[in-house]
Amino acid sequence: MMKMKTPPIVSAQEWENAREELLVKEKELTRARDAMAAERRRMPWMAVEKDYRFEGPNGMVNLLDLFEKRRQLIVYRFFYGLEVTNSYAEGGMYPERGCAGCSFLADQVAHPAHLNARDTTLAFVSRAPQSEIRGLKKRMGWAEIPWYTIIDDFDADFGVREMHGTNAFIREGERIFRTYFVNNRGDEAMGSTWSYLDITALGRQEEWEDSPSGYPQTPPYRWWNYHDAYGEH
Repeated sequence: MMKMKTPPIVSAQEWENAREELLVKEKELTRARDAMAAERRRMPWMAVEKDYRFEGPNGMVNLLDLFEKRRQLIVYRFFYGLEVTNSYAEGGMYPERGCAGCSFLADQVAHPAHLNARDTTLAFVSRAPQSEIRGLKKRMGWAEIPWYTIIDDFDADFGVREMHGTNAFIREGERIFRTYFVNNRGDEAMGSTWSYLDITALGRQEEWEDSPSGYPQTPPYRWWNYHDAYGEH
């Protein structure tokens, strides 16, 4: 094994100086990330004109149903179905295994109750039938995430003919609009409540954010809660 070329060993004060120098750049990155999220909130909306259908655990539903009566919807196209080959599943075949990268993401998804508290629903969709989805959800402990079967061109129409991708939607009554899309390496940052809210049209909905006039906003911290306690307020 090749010996690692490690950084220099320094005193506590020298280490703190180096950290402070790097912190300046980290703060710049944070501000740039906030500014990018603010631009997403000003993205134009695209009307969804087709009536997309899905098979759910309780029967057939449409895209509006996936919102679960909330204002916003985030849909992750999980690469799981007959099209998943051994090379994508890594160590096994469908239906025992899905895409390794999609499974990695699913393992780090925060409890959806926090998104729900911001009037936002997260859902997975795949080509696999519900019988296979139920089995994988049970095995992997993904019970809290709604997961539907694609039966039409939804994935192809929204940038994910195969593999994975994340679409954000918003609704005005029964009218649905596509507001954002991220895939490829953009997906690797997803999973936290903040990363999901930052790609939505309404953002984190906190007062410090740079959002268009009239967007819903509340003080930070005050809305945060235990994932099983949001119904108390």
